[in-house]
Amino acid sequence: MTAGRRGLLAAGLSALAAPALAQLPQGCRGQVFLTIDTGWSREAEAIAAILRRHAVPATLFIADEPTYRGDTSLSESWAPFWRARAAEGHAFASHTWRHWYFANDSGPGRTTFRSRRGQGEVVLDQAALCAELARPIGALRRFAPEARVLPLWRAPGGIVTRNAVAMASACGLRHQGWTRNGFLGDELDSAAHPNAALLRRNLAHIGPGEVLVMHWGVRSRREPFAGILEALVTGLLARGLCFALLPPEGVA
Repeated sequence: MTAGRRGLLAAGLSALAAPALAQLPQGCRGQVFLTIDTGWSREAEAIAAILRRHAVPATLFIADEPTYRGDTSLSESWAPFWRARAAEGHAFASHTWRHWYFANDSGPGRTTFRSRRGQGEVVLDQAALCAELARPIGALRRFAPEARVLPLWRAPGGIVTRNAVAMASACGLRHQGWTRNGFLGDELDSAAHPNAALLRRNLAHIGPGEVLVMHWGVRSRREPFAGILEALVTGLLARGLCFALLPPEGVA
């Protein structure tokens, strides 16, 4: 990929078109950054309503994953959902298109990308990785041309390789994970980690500067995390923590 093409890709992915949801209130003791990855999406509308009710901005990492409807999260049937989130001022970033996992680096300028659902694996070179990361943003742009897109990406599971990070950087994208206390636990087994325990842990440990991660619903979790999201949001707000979008440069 030429420097010119990389520049065009980065410019397209980093366009900032929509305003933030709200100004930070006076007396804010510190910021936290809520990020939401695509997933089973069964609780997506309920989660969106909670965020809207409390004017909570989130950065949404999007991939084309299977959903509870029998479709995928970036199919045309989800266009109204993503348009609504863009209109609310949430920001977006890439979570890869296929939501496969980076397994290893197979040589200079190469990285192995592997399905955990038995769909195979591919070796991505520079151009192929840039295309993989750009494709979900291209789908979003068809649904919501005005969406605010950040020059960030997140690997599925947060699992990266050295080459994947370097190659994505050459595409104009910085990898964004989450902080240790920002793992909200919605992927954990609810028998071992019930909602009440997750709520207590999160309220006790989340502090200023945390990057929080959750999903629009997790298929395997029997007690949906959405059931405690409002209590978590109001609890953090009551402690003087304010929600903010990730900055374009990300948060280390």
